[in-house]
Amino acid sequence: MRRGLTLVAVAALAACSQADEKPQGRVIDCALAGAAKFAPDCFVQDSRNGDQQVLTVRHKDGAFRRFMMVDDGRGVVAADGADEASAKWSAEGVLEVSVAGDRYRFPARMKADAPQP
Repeated sequence: MRRGLTLVAVAALAACSQADEKPQGRVIDCALAGAAKFAPDCFVQDSRNGDQQVLTVRHKDGAFRRFMMVDDGRGVVAADGADEASAKWSAEGVLEVSVAGDRYRFPARMKADAPQP
């Protein structure tokens, strides 16, 4: 019985410390939960899954989304989840990605030979 209580206490402490930690990665602008204005409140980390480059965007509240980079002019697609991502390029060289009420701005460049979306 004591062993079970100890494990519960350790798990509770670990959960508290994780919630207080600042997400790691490059800061990007995002507008979450339908917000009208963008703010520098999200963090993006690059990783690889085989040949695929994956971008993990973390919110300050601990939520996250994963995107896979694609070379077909779209920039990124949703890597998991039921919601599809839509992306559009701005004249300023920013890729704006929308998923289920959340919007993200990735500083990026469209490849000259990529098909236009």
